[in-house]
Amino acid sequence: MQKRKLGNEGLEVSAIGLGCMGMSFSYYPFPEKEDAINLIRKAVEQGVNFFDTAEVYGPYVNEELVGEALEPFKGKVIIATKFGFNIQDGKSIGVNSKPEQIRKAVEGSLKRLRVDVIDLLYQHRVDPSVPIEDVAGTVKDLIKEGKVKYFGLSEAGAQTIRKAHAVQPISALQSEYSLWTRQHEKEIIPTIEELGIGLVAYSPLGKGFLTGKIYVNTKFEQGDFRNSLPRFTEKARAANKALLDLIEEFAKAKKATPAQIALAWVLAQKPWIVPIPGTTKLHRLTENNGAATITFTSEELKQIDDASSHIEIEGGRYPEALEKTTGL
Repeated sequence: MQKRKLGNEGLEVSAIGLGCMGMSFSYYPFPEKEDAINLIRKAVEQGVNFFDTAEVYGPYVNEELVGEALEPFKGKVIIATKFGFNIQDGKSIGVNSKPEQIRKAVEGSLKRLRVDVIDLLYQHRVDPSVPIEDVAGTVKDLIKEGKVKYFGLSEAGAQTIRKAHAVQPISALQSEYSLWTRQHEKEIIPTIEELGIGLVAYSPLGKGFLTGKIYVNTKFEQGDFRNSLPRFTEKARAANKALLDLIEEFAKAKKATPAQIALAWVLAQKPWIVPIPGTTKLHRLTENNGAATITFTSEELKQIDDASSHIEIEGGRYPEALEKTTGL
């Protein structure tokens, strides 16, 4: 698989990464541990070298899973993890990016991931009570100490990105980006382009919707967090099928699947954008990675943009309280 550069500090990753969260967090039912390990290792075989996790996924168990799966490939893959939540008694209680908390999180992540250095360390969500300069300064020190290689932010606002980048150059911003979540095109993407920061696009398949396999009457398991998302109500799914119909048209023309078109579209936006779709199924892994070979002409991209601009997406991507934790 081709590689893409994220930022100007030397980070280079496969054009498509693997988001590992859903293997043990948010998307029920979870696969058996051995099956998840096998899938992660198959991803390496298929050319993926970029894997995403976080201490809050589980908490902790997702990092442990990724660490065990990738231990045989130590030094050959890039593992990204995140700090920034206050975890007490196995539950996430608000944000916490105090310097001492960052250091504690990093020590835990190093152990669970079975590595000597964290390749890419993100602040998971901005902590309004801690100046971002202090956060960036702490990560800068951790880089000097050899515990972290590259610094990232997630779902941060433009001013926060600028302030952090001035203290410690940011290699990547991880934020949601797909054909049905394009709000970051207004301010965030121009900001990171100006600063030379890469974008790691999570939920590039719209939390599964853009695969064409989630229908109006699809029922999610109890505990699946899509049950709480405004965009996944039956009414919203029915309205948003218009976007799916458009994607399916292009999929037929390209002899591809809707998922491949959705991922190829993200890849086509900028050469420094890397989508990290998640899956628990081997055939979906292969399908997703196949998107790396699909290209669009400028005319085809214009057609997708023109057609999709007339489609209004129904429902917020998050409930209001969660959305308020982004863009800070």
